[in-house]
Amino acid sequence: MSLLFEIKENIGLITLNRPDKFNSVIRELALAFQDSLDECNNNDEVRAIYITGNGRAFCAGQDLSEVVDPNGPELGEIVSQHFNPIITRIRSVKSLGSCGEWSGSRAGANIALAFDIVVAAESASFIQAFSKIGLIPDSAGTYFLPRLIGMQKASALIMLGDKVTAAEAERMNMIYKVFTDEEFVAASWAIAKQLASMPTLALALSKQALNESYHNPLHQQLLLEDTLQRKAGESYDYNEGVQAFLEKRKPEFKGR
Repeated sequence: MSLLFEIKENIGLITLNRPDKFNSVIRELALAFQDSLDECNNNDEVRAIYITGNGRAFCAGQDLSEVVDPNGPELGEIVSQHFNPIITRIRSVKSLGSCGEWSGSRAGANIALAFDIVVAAESASFIQAFSKIGLIPDSAGTYFLPRLIGMQKASALIMLGDKVTAAEAERMNMIYKVFTDEEFVAASWAIAKQLASMPTLALALSKQALNESYHNPLHQQLLLEDTLQRKAGESYDYNEGVQAFLEKRKPEFKGR
């Protein structure tokens, strides 16, 4: 199977599973990825998502052997049917994403940048390799990368195709945090567990507000915050959080 999925400790664990191909994407994997994200979004048991890859790489982007296969999908179909639906699901799924990242290139790195929280092992690297084969970044690379690190830096990385180490990615605010290779799995999983134990309805509403902040003027964003805060204030988790604070105990959130 090119992708593995299970629910563990209220976390949807999605594992890209083509280690011999550095988890490069083929149609089977892309569609399974979409299905797994849908399952996470529709299953109330899932309160966080952890996405990683088996082997040495998180994802090397599109498997080019599929592109040149005369019986395979053409390039436009790959972008519109495989990668774009993955990105839109990542940004709309109600669960918060904690991505376990080893290394990435081309679309693989850009998929990672769409997650809510991206962490990397210190041996990981990121590269926008599209220019090396005469393509432009897809999978929302031209959308998220300049917003994370600025237009000038993003332009240079996209055009020159420089490899970025995990430490450099953290310094330029491309990713959240770097862990040593030895502590990476435990530390990244701990982040997912922390998210799953939190008031995930409020986190999902925060995600919605962040998504819309990309295009809203200030007054519209304030109105949106008003609307979403009222919704959060009607939740079980808000009442539980207040009661736990008053009673000086640890809250037990349920994500509703």
